[in-house]
Amino acid sequence: MTAGREYPTRPIVGIGIVALRRPGHVLLVRRGRAPNAGAWSLPGGTQELGETAEDCARRELREETGLEANALHLCAAADSIHRDPDGRVRFHYTILDYCTLIGDGAVATAADDAAELTWAAFDALDTFDLWREVRRAIDAARQLLPL
Repeated sequence: MTAGREYPTRPIVGIGIVALRRPGHVLLVRRGRAPNAGAWSLPGGTQELGETAEDCARRELREETGLEANALHLCAAADSIHRDPDGRVRFHYTILDYCTLIGDGAVATAADDAAELTWAAFDALDTFDLWREVRRAIDAARQLLPL
């Protein structure tokens, strides 16, 4: 839901999760809501008041995919700023990306605002038209959590 997030007075904290699985896959979700509805991205969402960033990462991964995160590592930060035709800031998210390894037997299911999901092979990422900052977070996660 975007109510209260459009035309903010300050950035909103978003948390993304780079979930890696052997032999060389990353979990991608197709966004079900604005901004970027229909685009492939990482699981994630907005941090709630009183919630730590790591707790948010765990909650968002669970809500969108049904998966439980193992150890989390902060791997990237980015700003997503969307302007309207008049140049006013319509959305502004400061995004912290965490990474985790997911066990081979874990089953992911799209839920919440994830319209669908896939385990994408690293060598097939170009087919998903990912935002450059998502690619940067995946690359950072691969350095931190070599498979």
